[in-house]
Amino acid sequence: MSDATRPTAEITLLGRSYVIACAPEEEPKLERAARYLDRAMTGIHAQNNLLGSERIAIMAALNITHELLETLENQREGERSLDALSERLEQALAGTPEPR
Repeated sequence: MSDATRPTAEITLLGRSYVIACAPEEEPKLERAARYLDRAMTGIHAQNNLLGSERIAIMAALNITHELLETLENQREGERSLDALSERLEQALAGTPEPR
């Protein structure tokens, strides 16, 4: 598919519009991600309006990546807790003593 016929969506970051190649069914997710990124960038810009947009974008990307990694670690911890609880439940139902 040529660039001229590729579906696109327009997003706005820090008041600047960008046209992004995007399948129509993915547009709501792109818009949601763009709003999230724009809020992050706007917050950084509000703290230091002397920073350039590239630096703001990098800082926002690092902050969002940190949030993602924290969320993934919390999810893994939750899964480990559920696995341990499930094992204890299975042992209790089977009438076997749980390991110490």
